[in-house]
Amino acid sequence: MDRGNMEKVAFIFPGQGSQFVGMGKSLAETYPLARETFAEADDLLGFPLSKLCFDGPEAQLNDTINTQPALFVVSMAVWRVLQEQLPQLQPAAMAGHSLGEYSALAAAGALSFAEALSLIRERGRLMKQAGEISPGGMAAILGLDTEQVEAICHQASDSQTAVQVANDNCPGQVVISGHKEAVARALPLAQEAGARRVVPLAISIAAHSPLMVPVTDEFTAVIESINFRPPVVPVVANASAAPVHNLGEMKRLLAAQLTSPVLWTESVHYLLEEGVNTFVEIGPGNVLTGLIKRIHRQSKRFSLGTAETVKAFVQSMGGRA
Repeated sequence: MDRGNMEKVAFIFPGQGSQFVGMGKSLAETYPLARETFAEADDLLGFPLSKLCFDGPEAQLNDTINTQPALFVVSMAVWRVLQEQLPQLQPAAMAGHSLGEYSALAAAGALSFAEALSLIRERGRLMKQAGEISPGGMAAILGLDTEQVEAICHQASDSQTAVQVANDNCPGQVVISGHKEAVARALPLAQEAGARRVVPLAISIAAHSPLMVPVTDEFTAVIESINFRPPVVPVVANASAAPVHNLGEMKRLLAAQLTSPVLWTESVHYLLEEGVNTFVEIGPGNVLTGLIKRIHRQSKRFSLGTAETVKAFVQSMGGRA
């Protein structure tokens, strides 16, 4: 890939739903820098997060208070190895899905590894707390467009219980979030409207919905306590589907992300309009490259989450393996 094409690369970072037991293990076994990243996280957190990533148990890994820092650390391990192996590969922009936005900001230099890990741990703790205060639910609606799902959410909500679009993931895949009762009312309405599938998600929190409001002030205070810096490359925010222009806006949009939808389809369209033609997913799984394939099939897509995929990518780019 020549330098002209390099300038059209976006690095993207996954969020919850991409985790699995064993993630990061091959990286740590292969690359000393990845091992050091996991050791640094274990030391900062005061417990062996690496063991949870590598060996589980799955139920503990899937607890949002653990899932969020675990995904971040795996993404940062991949990111650091990629920087070491391919220092010439400089992205035109970065973006992350929900939790992944924090990984993107850390990779772009807006906050340190330690600051990001502390912030993410608090985010997971507070989101779990919000779920205990106001139990909610989420569901994926497949086969309807965002406008149809928004209308269904409006119909399923009342003055006491509400549901809204949480993630606009790609054409035909929209996630809703809110009070359990409202989510339950929305599902048959979606089926009646012609949804191909409705899939309740195994999650007890209503992320990206008003049910997160009880912890927003506390989380905003945590964000304000951190010394953010201007990112070295543009980072496209979930809540605006546009690059963040100043530090005040960065903090405001991170806080807003708790209760506002993840505008992933719009974010990818923004990057495409800016000339990005190659997307490199940095972290476990391939959820985001799958979504981008649905958004723009002609794009080039790479998923880097294992030693094998990183080695293959580095070799294809003419770097050292």
